[in-house]
Amino acid sequence: MKRKVLALIACVVFMSFSLAYAEELVINSMHSDPLPQETFAEIVKKFQEANPDIQVKLNTTAHEEFKKSVRLWLASDNPPDVITWFAGNRAMYFVNKGLIMDISDVWQEAGLFEKFPKAFQSISLKDGKAYFLPDTYYWWAIYYRKSIFAQYNLTEPKTWDELMKVCATLKENGITPFAIGTKYPWTAAAWFDYLNMRVNGPAYHMDLMFGKKPYSDAGVKKTFEYWGQLVSNGYFLDNAASYAWQEAVPFMVQGKAAMYLMGQFILDSVPPEIKDDMDFFQFPIIDANVPVGEDAPTDGYMIPVKAKNPTAAKKFLKFLSSPVAQEIQVKKVGRIVTNVDIPLDMYPPATQKGIKMMQGVDAVAQFYDRDTLPEMADKGMNAFMEWWYNPASLDDILARLDKERERIFKAAEKDE
Repeated sequence: MKRKVLALIACVVFMSFSLAYAEELVINSMHSDPLPQETFAEIVKKFQEANPDIQVKLNTTAHEEFKKSVRLWLASDNPPDVITWFAGNRAMYFVNKGLIMDISDVWQEAGLFEKFPKAFQSISLKDGKAYFLPDTYYWWAIYYRKSIFAQYNLTEPKTWDELMKVCATLKENGITPFAIGTKYPWTAAAWFDYLNMRVNGPAYHMDLMFGKKPYSDAGVKKTFEYWGQLVSNGYFLDNAASYAWQEAVPFMVQGKAAMYLMGQFILDSVPPEIKDDMDFFQFPIIDANVPVGEDAPTDGYMIPVKAKNPTAAKKFLKFLSSPVAQEIQVKKVGRIVTNVDIPLDMYPPATQKGIKMMQGVDAVAQFYDRDTLPEMADKGMNAFMEWWYNPASLDDILARLDKERERIFKAAEKDE
């Protein structure tokens, strides 16, 4: 009996000792909406079950408040060990300041250089080193009504010339080629993103987003020349500024418009009886010599350079990239994950098509208002709409936009 008691006491002491010296992993998350929050909590629980020696402290902050607080966290001497964040220039902003840890060893040990498509590597690496772990994304494309295309013997255009022929045929038959609602002008920004990447390439586009290129540059003017072909020919919905993006969807539903450049979420606004008649194609190629870039807003994770428990943090990032964690994302919240090892048959056919499209691109942008500074994004989107209704003033609009660019990026440098 005494032996059993002593054994029990020893066990309790050992457990107490283990708990006292367990690593604490602090994670600050912006996944505050109910389903993403629940999903992430389940992933954290699975990690803890596999790593009982690590105690996880999960702090969830509302999305907008998170964005305001992240700078303070990263600049402090006691930051969290892991933070959620946005890929691309949003992440590189902090990387360039030396606030984010190099996680190339995580990528190498988990085989992520092979498991993540090169497009997602382009938004996670700097000078060959990995600083960001991309997790989930959604794609943009041109969605269209299959029945309308079939009625006029149209096929998915691959090139700009083919797209213009499709638009001309639709217009001749009383169908508006493109639905769009620009009451909130981010929908117009999508057109700028794609045209600028197709004309000048994603690297040029990113330089523009980070204030390194002037808006008055000849390359930007060329982008507007292509955009102007669509506007001047009346290929967009009339009075687009009267509609929010969802308010323009009924024109497609009613068969009055055939196409819409939009994110994957457009299908959430389409009636069930129309969904089977919806398909999408990649934004057509303008110059075959230009690398292909796509808008694919991507969320993921980073480790602050001053993290107290980098070993535990890296172990958690490896787990996040694993099939176990990524399958939870797919099954529970329907997210599209970046790991190519996740079987395609886990997704519905339309999603499989989107994934295949994204796996073949050269670079990924995050979207105009994610890739540049917030104030610059507002000025830019307002300028796009000014040009839309007054295209003859392009030079003046771009000159004013350049003055704003110089002011905004200089002010940002002073704040750093």
